[in-house]
Amino acid sequence: MQLEFLGTGAGVPGKFRNVSSLALKLLEERNSVWLFDCGEGTQQQILRTTLKPRKIDKIFISHLHGDHIFGLPGLLSSRSFQGGETPLTIYGPKGIKNFVMTSLHVTETKLSYFIKFEELEKPGEIYDDDKFTVYMAPLDHKIDCFGYRVVEKDHPGELMADKVKAANVPFGPLYGRLKKGETVELPDGRVLDGQDFIGNAQKGRIITVISDTRKTANIAELATNADVLVHESTFGKGEGNLAYNYYHSTNIQAAQVAKKVGVKKLLLTHISARYTSKMAHELEKEAKKVFSDTKVVKDFDEIEVPFDKSRH
Repeated sequence: MQLEFLGTGAGVPGKFRNVSSLALKLLEERNSVWLFDCGEGTQQQILRTTLKPRKIDKIFISHLHGDHIFGLPGLLSSRSFQGGETPLTIYGPKGIKNFVMTSLHVTETKLSYFIKFEELEKPGEIYDDDKFTVYMAPLDHKIDCFGYRVVEKDHPGELMADKVKAANVPFGPLYGRLKKGETVELPDGRVLDGQDFIGNAQKGRIITVISDTRKTANIAELATNADVLVHESTFGKGEGNLAYNYYHSTNIQAAQVAKKVGVKKLLLTHISARYTSKMAHELEKEAKKVFSDTKVVKDFDEIEVPFDKSRH
């Protein structure tokens, strides 16, 4: 599981930061990619990565401001040209379907795949399968805006092969049955409980993505015990009033919530063009005084999301 940042800027594209888009790469887990927001130029950013548009099967839109959705029509069209034939689901506020379908209709774009739209209104669970559950909660922005929490389900414990070998279990089908946790009878009459030969389950990972928002209690709810919290940081220390007036957050507010709710790593994004590389470093330095494991990300940063070996 990796995060790859395709755009980390706020408002308009810049020379060094494109507008918002984040890829959650689940290639090992489910051979797919989930996209969070799709600002203008996202497909061009993808060309500079190893990502394949046909692998994208879910897009989660935070809100309908242009710097978060203007890249959708182009990406969806290119996905069709580049071998994408499998269905794709777009989640987002009411109006996202109208925006996409109008764009495709006006440009007479024909897709080779089906798009399913999930226009969200009610907070809570919005997706669930055998590997992941996704939750949504509203944020506090000028228009409807959602934060997302992706929870990976626990990985079953692995067969302790050394213990099985020490029990003199004949190699073959019995190994497979023990791996499934079944009770088996050996040729010598012994009965073994498969659960005794399975290691502890590994807790799944949690990723929270918080887009444009003022400080709100829902952020803490979405981010509790997250392995990674991706949080907007449009403003810096001492700019709390500006952040409030423009419905955004500061680096310090993001760091405070990360510290409060047990986040493992904080990644700051949606950086204003006012913050040059040196000033962006100051954003990170300031936030680290509150929450040490903080990083201001830049375009094309790739962040591995490791398992927490202490959590079983």
